[in-house]
Amino acid sequence: MATPPNADQAIALNRFGLGARADDTAPADPRQWLLSQMDHYEMAPAAFASADTSAKIASQYREDRADLKADAKDDDADAKAAAMKALRQKGQELYRAEVAMRVASALTTPTPFLERLVYFWSNHFAVSADKPQVTILAGAFEREAIRPHVLGRFEDMLMAVERHPAMLFFLDQVRSAGPNSKLADRVERNGNKRKIGINENLAREIMELHTLGVRTGYTQGDVTQFALALSGWSIGGLNVKTEGDETAGFKFRPPLHEPGPKTIIGKTYQQQGEGQARAVLHDLASSNATALHLATKLARHFIADDPPDEAVAALQAAFVSSRGDLPTVYHTLIDLKAAWTPQQVKFKTPWEWTVSALRGLGITTVADMPVAPMLNQLGQPVWRPRSPAGYDDIAASWAAPDALVRRVEVAQRLTRKLDLDPRQLAPRILPDISNMTSTEVGRAESLRTGLALLIVSPDFQRR
Repeated sequence: MATPPNADQAIALNRFGLGARADDTAPADPRQWLLSQMDHYEMAPAAFASADTSAKIASQYREDRADLKADAKDDDADAKAAAMKALRQKGQELYRAEVAMRVASALTTPTPFLERLVYFWSNHFAVSADKPQVTILAGAFEREAIRPHVLGRFEDMLMAVERHPAMLFFLDQVRSAGPNSKLADRVERNGNKRKIGINENLAREIMELHTLGVRTGYTQGDVTQFALALSGWSIGGLNVKTEGDETAGFKFRPPLHEPGPKTIIGKTYQQQGEGQARAVLHDLASSNATALHLATKLARHFIADDPPDEAVAALQAAFVSSRGDLPTVYHTLIDLKAAWTPQQVKFKTPWEWTVSALRGLGITTVADMPVAPMLNQLGQPVWRPRSPAGYDDIAASWAAPDALVRRVEVAQRLTRKLDLDPRQLAPRILPDISNMTSTEVGRAESLRTGLALLIVSPDFQRR
């Protein structure tokens, strides 16, 4: 970067992007730079070249599981436990590799605004890698259900998300069966004690978190009816009984589907089979309540924890008028005056701080860096939020004193082997550096201490 960026350039790089790098060329026209990224977005960037599809991952998981079980004698409990432990370890190895690829992509992307949007939507449609099946599929979920639709229609992203094996496993949908389904009837006739019933988790989270928002005109009865409509939405080729050479992925299972029409938020859906829930999702995706819910979250992410009403209204209107066309919404966001206020009011989450710190320090590879454990330490393990609501997007959740202490510890590790002068670096990655931060960095006992002070400074921790 020949000269330090001006205020708008810094906002484009840090608030809309993932953080300035010293070798960045400040965009001559910040708004146009953001818009132009939509023409250069890479759905599958080089950082993910070695990643496998969810179908291949699931197939390998099934083979590993079968091999390990075969190696363990039926009556040897210790051997069985060891086999399951080995399977979990393989899952953790894959998870850490997926996290490393995600960080590598964030450090090298030429379209940081679009990458930020990938992370935004991934958190909106959060899954948790705590379950073994989700541990191995969380990275593929983001690649397959989020990335291809970031520049598309919200409805298409919604449909891809709700049909992905990671989401179906995470929200316990895979065995949800209607009380009057063919499966339930067969179980009853056979006198089988197997428990058959619907699971409402997916239906509830779709309405509460993914589309309409909490308490927006639907009832518990609507959730139940939607869950019945979703019965039969399942997967094939992973933990459930595999049929022949069935490929792992979404599979509609007619015997699990509750027959008959369903009435949801005053509308009766006469479709049968898989199409019934698809019709409900279509209506949810195009609801004004969904538009308001998404507009509020986008404004909160890019503008302020408590975003101005007019900004939310503009984004909502863009969503409604374009029928959920996401690039149209992004154009509106970039045009919002509130998004370009010079005050940095958004406190970086641990993920945002880590990525911006690595970028600011000129680090482009994480081959030997334990990034997954590092983000655990910072309190935001990748794809492991505590609830389906995803990670909070407000300062109060991340700015506690103990959390800041952990950032200091990580900053000291990141800068331990670097040979950079923080006094020269600071204006390039932090053009609006305060006098206090500048003074503290300049007085540091060593250059490395100065670097650590720079990336944990109050100025750097906001965007």
